[in-house]
Amino acid sequence: MESLQTNAHEFTVTEISQSIKRTVEDKFGHVRVRGEIGGYRGPHASGHAYFGLKDDKAKIDAVIWRGVFSKLAIKPEEGMEVIATGKLTTFPGSSKYQIVIEHIEPAGAGALMALLEQRRKQLAAEGLFDADRKRELPYLPQTIGVITSPTGAVIRDILHRLDDRFPTHVIVWPVRVQGDTCGAEVSRAIEGFNAIKPNGPIKRPDLLIVARGGGSIEDLWGFNDEAVVRATADSTIPIISAVGHETDITLIDYAADKRAPTPTGAAEMAVPVKAELVNYVEDLGSRTRNAQLRTLSNFKDRMRAVAAAMPKPQELTATARQRQDMATLRLGNALTQFVDRKRAQLGAVAPRVSPKSIEQKHSNLRERLTSLGSRMDQGLKQPTSRARLRLEPLARAMSPAFKRLLEKRQALLESQSKLLNSLSYKGVLSRGYALVLDADGQVARSAKALEAGEGVTLRLSDGDVGAQISDKPPQKTKKQAKPKAKKTIDGQESLF
Repeated sequence: MESLQTNAHEFTVTEISQSIKRTVEDKFGHVRVRGEIGGYRGPHASGHAYFGLKDDKAKIDAVIWRGVFSKLAIKPEEGMEVIATGKLTTFPGSSKYQIVIEHIEPAGAGALMALLEQRRKQLAAEGLFDADRKRELPYLPQTIGVITSPTGAVIRDILHRLDDRFPTHVIVWPVRVQGDTCGAEVSRAIEGFNAIKPNGPIKRPDLLIVARGGGSIEDLWGFNDEAVVRATADSTIPIISAVGHETDITLIDYAADKRAPTPTGAAEMAVPVKAELVNYVEDLGSRTRNAQLRTLSNFKDRMRAVAAAMPKPQELTATARQRQDMATLRLGNALTQFVDRKRAQLGAVAPRVSPKSIEQKHSNLRERLTSLGSRMDQGLKQPTSRARLRLEPLARAMSPAFKRLLEKRQALLESQSKLLNSLSYKGVLSRGYALVLDADGQVARSAKALEAGEGVTLRLSDGDVGAQISDKPPQKTKKQAKPKAKKTIDGQESLF
């Protein structure tokens, strides 16, 4: 096949680009363009400023060189509607045309910014941005729902940051974060998470994060949608807004419970650092243990102080023991006095109850009875029958009465004899005791009253024996049968 023959001139790419560049620059050497600044992020590291001028139908790239930017009286701002003066040119490297701005002046607020401000005031008037609607974020959520694009860097940043701080179960609801359907998808995602039942097969999130990377106001416009704002305000699950960078403000930021400057910041806001939490818990445990040890030590010190202040057991019983000793001494004296008193009483009663006095009284009674009997016989012998009749019943009653009187007197005598024997020390001697008499014949009442070598008399139940006091008590020997009578005794305690 033969090649197509033509006499048309062949241009190189550079020639075409240069020709277009000259044409544009010649045709639009200096122009004034009215538009809204969009995509402005401040001056570049080189000092140049790059952004766009737009209206509702078109957009043109703009650049301000470093030397011109430093001389501008009014610096460009995002959303500002301006009138820019400069020249049109092309950028051959990307086949784009742009305006190189030499002067800029404000032309009023941008249409998008004005619409955004109008919508913000309207929703604020309804109370959707009130502080009392804000909910506290859960300290340690078990499940976090993330509403963002599943393919962008945002979700990776969030998951990576959560893994670093505190690994948590994450549920991602994929949405478009830019474009016409962005607002509808984000609002449905918020409503969908809220519709999950707490005990259903899918875990209901404890916290939601709505995230997107930075962009122009047009890119973020979906998050200014009224449906998104209302869904955020009505959510029963706390929401963190992480849309754009720190300088990007959207209406969802006002309705959300918390606003994070970046998606990574939202992850940091959502969960604490696990290592810090572990250290904090360990610190609390250590402080608790130290507090318990200090409390125990304080109790021990207080117990020691109380124990030191309390009297000793010997002191508590000293008074009682002293009273007991005094009572013991008084008891001995009281027993001695009791015996002396009873002995005196016995001495006073003894003459009246001695056998001789009783026998004498009995003899007197017998004589009197004999006299009365003889007198009765004489009376009975008399011829007077009336007297005999009167005396016969008396005679019959006298014999039993006398017998009863005799028995009563005999019983009284026996009781007095027993009392005498029980009060007499001789009864005690009959039980094996001995009465110690000193050289003067006086009763020895204390061992201290006797001296070694002194002769004493031991009065036993069947007689007296002599003995001598030694300076040492007799040594104990093997127990033997007790002798019936012991003639010689080295020492003996007082009976009383």
